[in-house]
Amino acid sequence: MNARLSLPAPAKLNRMLHIVGRRADGYHELQTLFQILDRGDTLHFAPREDGSVQLHSAMAGVNHEANLIVRAARLLQHESSTSLGADIHLEKRLPLGGGLGGGSSDAATTLLALDRLWSLSLGLPRLAELGLSLGADVPVFVYGRSAWAEGIGERLTPVTLETPWFVVLHPGEEISTPAVFGHPELTRNTPPISMARALRGEAEQGRDWRNDCEAAVKCLSPKVAQALDWLSAFGPAMLTGTGSCLFCPLTSEQQADRILHRVDSHWHAFKARGCNTSPLHDALDIHDKCRS
Repeated sequence: MNARLSLPAPAKLNRMLHIVGRRADGYHELQTLFQILDRGDTLHFAPREDGSVQLHSAMAGVNHEANLIVRAARLLQHESSTSLGADIHLEKRLPLGGGLGGGSSDAATTLLALDRLWSLSLGLPRLAELGLSLGADVPVFVYGRSAWAEGIGERLTPVTLETPWFVVLHPGEEISTPAVFGHPELTRNTPPISMARALRGEAEQGRDWRNDCEAAVKCLSPKVAQALDWLSAFGPAMLTGTGSCLFCPLTSEQQADRILHRVDSHWHAFKARGCNTSPLHDALDIHDKCRS
Protein backbone atom coordinates (compact mmCIF):
# COMPACT_ATOMS: atom_id res chain seq x y z
CA MET A 1 0.00 0.00 0.00
CA ASN A 2 1.98 2.97 -1.30
CA ALA A 3 -0.80 5.58 -1.33
CA ARG A 4 -0.09 8.89 0.33
CA LEU A 5 -2.39 11.89 0.55
CA SER A 6 -1.66 15.43 1.78
CA LEU A 7 -4.63 17.77 2.11
CA PRO A 8 -5.47 21.20 3.53
CA ALA A 9 -7.80 21.73 6.48
CA PRO A 10 -8.90 25.32 5.88
CA ALA A 11 -10.13 27.83 8.43
CA LYS A 12 -13.60 29.37 8.41
CA LEU A 13 -15.04 32.70 9.43
CA ASN A 14 -18.51 33.41 10.75
CA ARG A 15 -19.33 36.52 8.72
CA MET A 16 -22.32 37.01 11.02
CA LEU A 17 -23.59 34.95 13.98
CA HIS A 18 -26.97 35.39 15.63
CA ILE A 19 -28.29 33.38 18.59
CA VAL A 20 -32.03 33.11 18.13
CA GLY A 21 -33.01 30.80 20.98
CA ARG A 22 -32.11 28.02 23.34
CA ARG A 23 -33.29 24.44 23.00
CA ALA A 24 -34.54 22.13 25.75
CA ASP A 25 -31.28 20.14 25.53
CA GLY A 26 -29.25 23.25 26.36
CA TYR A 27 -27.89 23.85 22.85
CA HIS A 28 -28.38 27.27 21.27
CA GLU A 29 -30.20 27.87 17.99
CA LEU A 30 -28.01 29.84 15.59
CA GLN A 31 -28.11 31.65 12.30
CA THR A 32 -24.75 32.21 10.68
CA LEU A 33 -22.90 32.67 7.42
CA PHE A 34 -19.83 30.47 7.03
CA GLN A 35 -17.02 31.50 4.71
CA ILE A 36 -14.01 29.27 4.08
CA LEU A 37 -10.50 30.76 3.97
CA ASP A 38 -7.54 29.82 1.79
CA ARG A 39 -5.38 29.27 4.88
CA GLY A 40 -5.38 26.54 7.49
CA ASP A 41 -3.72 23.36 8.73
CA THR A 42 -2.28 20.60 6.53
CA LEU A 43 -2.65 16.86 7.14
CA HIS A 44 -0.66 13.99 5.66
CA PHE A 45 -2.14 10.48 5.49
CA ALA A 46 -0.74 7.04 4.73
CA PRO A 47 -2.82 3.86 5.06
CA ARG A 48 -1.82 1.00 7.33
CA GLU A 49 -2.84 -2.63 6.99
CA ASP A 50 -2.83 -3.40 10.74
CA GLY A 51 -5.87 -1.25 11.63
CA SER A 52 -3.88 1.08 13.89
CA VAL A 53 -4.59 4.81 13.81
CA GLN A 54 -1.53 6.83 14.76
CA LEU A 55 -1.45 10.63 14.92
CA HIS A 56 2.25 11.44 14.98
CA SER A 57 1.82 15.13 15.83
CA ALA A 58 1.10 15.56 19.52
CA MET A 59 -0.81 18.65 20.64
CA ALA A 60 -0.16 20.09 24.08
CA GLY A 61 -2.99 19.32 26.47
CA VAL A 62 -4.88 17.09 24.00
CA ASN A 63 -4.92 13.34 24.62
CA HIS A 64 -4.22 11.24 21.51
CA GLU A 65 -7.53 9.40 21.61
CA ALA A 66 -9.49 12.59 22.36
CA ASN A 67 -8.11 14.43 19.34
CA LEU A 68 -10.82 15.04 16.74
CA ILE A 69 -8.55 13.67 14.02
CA VAL A 70 -8.22 10.31 15.78
CA ARG A 71 -11.91 10.28 16.71
CA ALA A 72 -12.85 10.92 13.08
CA ALA A 73 -10.67 8.04 11.91
CA ARG A 74 -12.06 5.69 14.57
CA LEU A 75 -15.60 6.69 13.67
CA LEU A 76 -14.97 5.92 10.01
CA GLN A 77 -13.45 2.56 10.91
CA HIS A 78 -16.53 1.69 12.95
CA GLU A 79 -18.92 2.87 10.23
CA SER A 80 -17.21 0.90 7.46
CA SER A 81 -15.87 -2.11 9.41
CA THR A 82 -12.60 -1.67 7.53
CA SER A 83 -9.51 -3.50 8.72
CA LEU A 84 -7.29 -0.63 7.56
CA GLY A 85 -5.67 2.05 9.67
CA ALA A 86 -3.61 5.16 9.03
CA ASP A 87 -0.51 7.11 9.91
CA ILE A 88 -1.40 10.80 10.17
CA HIS A 89 0.84 13.84 10.50
CA LEU A 90 -0.56 17.30 11.25
CA GLU A 91 1.01 20.65 10.44
CA LYS A 92 -0.90 22.87 12.88
CA ARG A 93 -1.19 26.54 11.97
CA LEU A 94 -4.58 27.56 13.34
CA PRO A 95 -4.79 28.52 17.03
CA LEU A 96 -6.78 26.41 19.48
CA GLY A 97 -9.94 28.08 20.75
CA GLY A 98 -9.72 30.79 18.13
CA GLY A 99 -13.15 30.36 16.53
CA LEU A 100 -11.63 29.45 13.16
CA GLY A 101 -12.91 25.87 13.22
CA GLY A 102 -9.44 24.31 13.17
CA GLY A 103 -10.32 21.10 15.02
CA SER A 104 -13.54 20.62 13.09
CA SER A 105 -11.75 21.23 9.79
CA ASP A 106 -9.04 18.71 10.73
CA ALA A 107 -11.77 16.16 11.45
CA ALA A 108 -13.54 16.83 8.13
CA THR A 109 -10.29 16.51 6.18
CA THR A 110 -9.63 13.21 7.96
CA LEU A 111 -13.07 11.86 7.02
CA LEU A 112 -12.67 12.82 3.36
CA ALA A 113 -9.06 11.65 3.10
CA LEU A 114 -9.61 8.23 4.67
CA ASP A 115 -12.83 7.73 2.73
CA ARG A 116 -10.61 7.83 -0.36
CA LEU A 117 -7.55 6.03 0.98
CA TRP A 118 -9.68 3.20 2.35
CA SER A 119 -11.84 3.12 -0.84
CA LEU A 120 -15.09 3.49 1.11
CA SER A 121 -17.04 5.92 -1.17
CA LEU A 122 -19.54 6.78 1.57
CA GLY A 123 -20.52 10.08 -0.08
CA LEU A 124 -20.68 13.59 1.32
CA PRO A 125 -24.12 13.34 3.01
CA ARG A 126 -23.09 10.31 5.10
CA LEU A 127 -19.68 11.79 5.90
CA ALA A 128 -21.36 15.03 7.00
CA GLU A 129 -23.75 13.04 9.18
CA LEU A 130 -20.82 11.27 10.81
CA GLY A 131 -19.02 14.58 11.19
CA LEU A 132 -21.96 16.13 13.01
CA SER A 133 -21.50 13.61 15.81
CA LEU A 134 -17.99 15.04 16.27
CA GLY A 135 -18.96 18.73 16.20
CA ALA A 136 -21.53 21.14 14.78
CA ASP A 137 -18.98 22.82 12.47
CA VAL A 138 -17.68 19.62 10.86
CA PRO A 139 -20.43 19.31 8.18
CA VAL A 140 -19.67 22.69 6.59
CA PHE A 141 -16.07 21.59 6.08
CA VAL A 142 -17.20 18.22 4.70
CA TYR A 143 -19.41 19.90 2.11
CA GLY A 144 -16.77 22.56 1.47
CA ARG A 145 -18.97 25.49 0.48
CA SER A 146 -19.77 28.92 1.87
CA ALA A 147 -23.10 28.38 3.54
CA TRP A 148 -26.03 29.85 5.42
CA ALA A 149 -26.46 27.72 8.55
CA GLU A 150 -29.27 27.29 11.05
CA GLY A 151 -30.06 24.96 13.95
CA ILE A 152 -26.83 24.40 15.88
CA GLY A 153 -25.04 25.19 12.64
CA GLU A 154 -25.73 21.89 10.90
CA ARG A 155 -28.60 22.87 8.56
CA LEU A 156 -26.66 24.20 5.60
CA THR A 157 -27.66 26.03 2.43
CA PRO A 158 -24.84 26.80 -0.03
CA VAL A 159 -24.43 30.51 -0.80
CA THR A 160 -22.08 32.69 -2.81
CA LEU A 161 -20.37 35.44 -0.85
CA GLU A 162 -17.97 38.13 -1.86
CA THR A 163 -14.36 36.95 -1.47
CA PRO A 164 -12.39 39.81 0.05
CA TRP A 165 -8.99 39.66 1.66
CA PHE A 166 -8.97 39.46 5.44
CA VAL A 167 -6.59 40.17 8.25
CA VAL A 168 -7.21 37.62 10.99
CA LEU A 169 -5.83 38.51 14.40
CA HIS A 170 -5.34 36.21 17.40
CA PRO A 171 -4.71 38.11 20.67
CA GLY A 172 -3.00 35.13 22.29
CA GLU A 173 -5.85 33.81 24.43
CA GLU A 174 -7.97 30.68 24.16
CA ILE A 175 -11.67 31.23 24.85
CA SER A 176 -13.83 28.48 26.35
CA THR A 177 -17.01 27.91 24.33
CA PRO A 178 -18.98 26.75 27.42
CA ALA A 179 -17.91 29.93 29.22
CA VAL A 180 -19.25 32.03 26.34
CA PHE A 181 -22.59 30.24 26.14
CA GLY A 182 -22.99 30.41 29.91
CA HIS A 183 -22.12 34.11 30.22
CA PRO A 184 -24.86 36.52 31.39
CA GLU A 185 -23.90 39.06 28.69
CA LEU A 186 -24.70 36.59 25.89
CA THR A 187 -27.63 37.63 23.68
CA ARG A 188 -29.91 34.60 23.27
CA ASN A 189 -33.06 36.06 21.75
CA THR A 190 -32.13 37.82 18.51
CA PRO A 191 -35.16 37.70 16.19
CA PRO A 192 -34.58 35.24 13.30
CA ILE A 193 -33.98 36.73 9.87
CA SER A 194 -34.25 35.25 6.41
CA MET A 195 -31.24 34.06 4.44
CA ALA A 196 -32.05 36.68 1.79
CA ARG A 197 -31.91 39.45 4.40
CA ALA A 198 -28.61 38.13 5.74
CA LEU A 199 -27.12 38.12 2.24
CA ARG A 200 -28.35 41.67 1.64
CA GLY A 201 -26.42 42.64 4.76
CA GLU A 202 -23.18 41.82 2.96
CA ALA A 203 -23.73 44.64 0.50
CA GLU A 204 -25.18 47.02 3.07
CA GLN A 205 -22.87 46.15 6.01
CA GLY A 206 -25.95 46.69 8.14
CA ARG A 207 -26.59 45.78 11.74
CA ASP A 208 -27.48 42.20 10.78
CA TRP A 209 -23.79 41.46 10.22
CA ARG A 210 -22.64 41.08 13.80
CA ASN A 211 -21.65 38.34 16.24
CA ASP A 212 -23.93 37.93 19.25
CA CYS A 213 -21.07 36.28 21.17
CA GLU A 214 -18.87 39.36 20.96
CA ALA A 215 -20.04 41.12 24.15
CA ALA A 216 -19.57 37.98 26.23
CA VAL A 217 -16.10 37.29 24.83
CA LYS A 218 -15.01 40.88 25.44
CA CYS A 219 -16.11 40.52 29.08
CA LEU A 220 -14.22 37.25 29.42
CA SER A 221 -11.06 38.62 27.79
CA PRO A 222 -9.88 42.25 28.00
CA LYS A 223 -7.13 41.25 25.53
CA VAL A 224 -9.75 40.43 22.91
CA ALA A 225 -11.56 43.71 23.61
CA GLN A 226 -8.32 45.66 23.18
CA ALA A 227 -7.41 43.87 19.95
CA LEU A 228 -10.91 44.38 18.53
CA ASP A 229 -10.74 48.11 19.20
CA TRP A 230 -7.37 48.27 17.42
CA LEU A 231 -8.46 46.27 14.37
CA SER A 232 -11.73 48.24 14.07
CA ALA A 233 -9.71 51.31 13.09
CA PHE A 234 -9.13 49.65 9.69
CA GLY A 235 -12.67 48.51 8.89
CA PRO A 236 -15.69 46.56 10.16
CA ALA A 237 -13.79 44.16 12.43
CA MET A 238 -15.66 41.35 14.13
CA LEU A 239 -15.25 38.25 16.29
CA THR A 240 -15.52 34.87 14.56
CA GLY A 241 -17.42 32.03 16.22
CA THR A 242 -17.05 31.80 19.98
CA GLY A 243 -13.27 32.05 19.91
CA SER A 244 -10.77 34.80 20.39
CA CYS A 245 -9.85 35.47 16.75
CA LEU A 246 -10.94 38.69 15.09
CA PHE A 247 -11.13 39.52 11.41
CA CYS A 248 -11.45 42.55 9.19
CA PRO A 249 -12.54 42.36 5.52
CA LEU A 250 -10.37 44.40 3.16
CA THR A 251 -10.33 45.47 -0.46
CA SER A 252 -6.85 44.24 -1.40
CA GLU A 253 -3.90 42.10 -0.39
CA GLN A 254 -1.79 45.25 -0.22
CA GLN A 255 -4.12 46.73 2.39
CA ALA A 256 -3.78 43.53 4.41
CA ASP A 257 0.02 43.73 4.19
CA ARG A 258 0.01 47.30 5.47
CA ILE A 259 -2.05 46.30 8.51
CA LEU A 260 0.12 43.26 9.23
CA HIS A 261 3.20 45.50 9.41
CA ARG A 262 1.53 47.41 12.25
CA VAL A 263 0.33 44.45 14.35
CA ASP A 264 1.51 44.39 17.97
CA SER A 265 4.32 41.86 18.51
CA HIS A 266 2.29 40.18 21.27
CA TRP A 267 -0.43 39.25 18.78
CA HIS A 268 -0.40 36.71 15.98
CA ALA A 269 -1.97 37.77 12.68
CA PHE A 270 -2.17 36.52 9.13
CA LYS A 271 -3.81 37.44 5.85
CA ALA A 272 -6.17 35.16 3.94
CA ARG A 273 -8.57 35.26 1.02
CA GLY A 274 -12.21 34.28 1.37
CA CYS A 275 -13.39 31.33 -0.73
CA ASN A 276 -16.74 29.97 -1.80
CA THR A 277 -15.30 26.53 -2.57
CA SER A 278 -12.98 24.93 -0.03
CA PRO A 279 -9.29 24.43 -0.91
CA LEU A 280 -9.81 20.92 0.47
CA HIS A 281 -12.28 20.10 -2.30
CA ASP A 282 -10.07 21.74 -4.90
CA ALA A 283 -7.21 19.49 -3.77
CA LEU A 284 -9.43 16.39 -3.80
CA ASP A 285 -10.58 17.19 -7.34
CA ILE A 286 -6.95 17.34 -8.47
CA HIS A 287 -6.21 14.07 -6.66
CA ASP A 288 -9.19 12.32 -8.24
CA LYS A 289 -8.28 13.53 -11.75
CA CYS A 290 -4.71 12.29 -11.34
CA ARG A 291 -5.97 8.85 -10.33
CA SER A 292 -8.50 8.55 -13.17
